[in-house]
Amino acid sequence: MKYYVLFGPPGAGKGTQAGAMVTRYHLCHLSTGELLRSEISAGTALGLQAKALIEAGNLVPDEVVEGMIEAKFLNTKGVEGFLLDGFPRTLAQADALDAMLAKTGQAVTACVSLMIPDALIHERIAHRATIEGRADDARPEIVENRIKTYHAKTEPLIEFYKKAGKYQEINGVGSIEEVQERIFRTMDQY
Repeated sequence: MKYYVLFGPPGAGKGTQAGAMVTRYHLCHLSTGELLRSEISAGTALGLQAKALIEAGNLVPDEVVEGMIEAKFLNTKGVEGFLLDGFPRTLAQADALDAMLAKTGQAVTACVSLMIPDALIHERIAHRATIEGRADDARPEIVENRIKTYHAKTEPLIEFYKKAGKYQEINGVGSIEEVQERIFRTMDQY
């Protein structure tokens, strides 16, 4: 079983690229954003708690996200691996993921990181807010908080995965097809 971490700032194109990655490599796409949005639309207690945090530009507590991810690992059949999108986002989550996978003798295969400059993050998120109607993308101060949160809490994962020899950085600037080809060239090595 392969376990890929899809990494990058908000608006880097993770959601756009994930579908092609899942199809080509027969993976289950685990998007924490989609898992949480599903809980929110279902109106569950978890969903209501997550909604308030997300709308303020904050992260959902680790134990909630980790429980959802582990349940998917255990209950998903007929795939060759998983594409983790939005998890881990912190060093504590990366450690928790390693511990979770170690229980079954598994490990992260690679961290595929789509990187774009901050100015492009704002442009892409504003565009996404218009197309998808996502309230969490519509307010500039919320987007700025998400970017700051990414830099402070998530960027340290770059060193974590570099030290583990699993970090693969992809230039996320260019057409969807150009970025996709860069991703495939990298993932074909595994």
